[in-house]
Amino acid sequence: LLLTSKEGNQPAQAAASKLNIPHVTATLSQADSEVTLSSTQSESKTDTVSKMINEPSDVALFLHTSGTTSRPKGVPLTQLNLFSSVQNIKSVYKLTESDSTVLVLPLFHVHGLVAGLLSSLGAGAAVTLPAAGRFSASSFWSDMKKYNATWYTAVPTIHQIILDRHLNNPESVYPKLRFIRSCSASLAPAILARLEEAFGAPVLEAYAMTEATHIMASNPLPEDGPHIPGSVGKPVGQEMAILDENGVKQEAGASGEVCIRGPNVTKGYKHNPEANKSAFQFGWFHTGDLGYFDSDGYLHLVGRIKELINRGGEKISPIEVDAVLLSHPDVAQAVAFGVPDDKYGEEINCAVIPREGSNIDEAEVLRFCKKNLAAFKVPKKVFVTGSLPKTATGKIQRRIVSEHFLAQISTAKVPKFGA
Repeated sequence: LLLTSKEGNQPAQAAASKLNIPHVTATLSQADSEVTLSSTQSESKTDTVSKMINEPSDVALFLHTSGTTSRPKGVPLTQLNLFSSVQNIKSVYKLTESDSTVLVLPLFHVHGLVAGLLSSLGAGAAVTLPAAGRFSASSFWSDMKKYNATWYTAVPTIHQIILDRHLNNPESVYPKLRFIRSCSASLAPAILARLEEAFGAPVLEAYAMTEATHIMASNPLPEDGPHIPGSVGKPVGQEMAILDENGVKQEAGASGEVCIRGPNVTKGYKHNPEANKSAFQFGWFHTGDLGYFDSDGYLHLVGRIKELINRGGEKISPIEVDAVLLSHPDVAQAVAFGVPDDKYGEEINCAVIPREGSNIDEAEVLRFCKKNLAAFKVPKKVFVTGSLPKTATGKIQRRIVSEHFLAQISTAKVPKFGA
């Protein structure tokens, strides 16, 4: 079924016609009126559509993974997956009809679509698209104030942009928010603290992925428990375990692969038996993330297993190095990554974007790292750059950064990405 407004969508209609998919338009005469369905093809098709019932196992969404460590994989998500995730998000954040949010993320990804849009609509809450048509730091707070927003969800990169705007062009008044949510990539504790200080709201870091129809864990609202900087919180609406390579559950404090199972988890990747064989083992979905539970049941992520840096047998989490880099007051964005090394097998490098007006250089970054990191975790080389490649949802693409700078290590000049 293709459902559009009465104006239609010609490219989509042409594709639907070719595939013999019925096209139905929906109209809403008033805000509180019923939706009217109509078909240009035949009344019988409209009647069929109005009586259509979705089964829990029917595919509701077909999305792709972000591809930060490998090629994107197709992920079919069912009606049950979607319903379960929406209920989980509504529950943990206590979303109601009194809430309002402004979307800052694209709707072709689970973060913006499920956490921002569908969970809000499912709770009867208000959702507003940015006035600029997409996220803009210059109009973000005016949108938030105009529509009485009570919360927003974003990726760390956007939080950093919002913070930079606050430092350079602060608003006279900020709306009173119930909470700020961060997800889709690790949020450095220093950035979390700056957000809370600047905007006077608790910042709740969460953990999610496409295969789980978004949410897997989250820090709780203040009234439900402490939120722990550096942790992604407790499991939300599903089973979660830390397993070793033999599928044995690990005790609190012991690291292993984060694994999940529950009604929100996809049944498998589309046309990718090799990926399915690797991801679904011992009755669990294997996320590819390394982490551990603390004694209070909060999950701490160490990093993507594929991204861990093996320096002479020492396994180093690039997330830990990222957090130290981002705690420097003159660093706006940063990413650590591994590169081949003849002596140690792998060595640590990093790239930083200076904060506006800053003249930070490699020597200062290394001095700061030596002060705040164990000696074997200090980057060997620092690249100061004006941009970093990101996915459409704002994740820094560590793998591409590594490949890019690896090719430039022997040269004095570092070209821009895409050059």
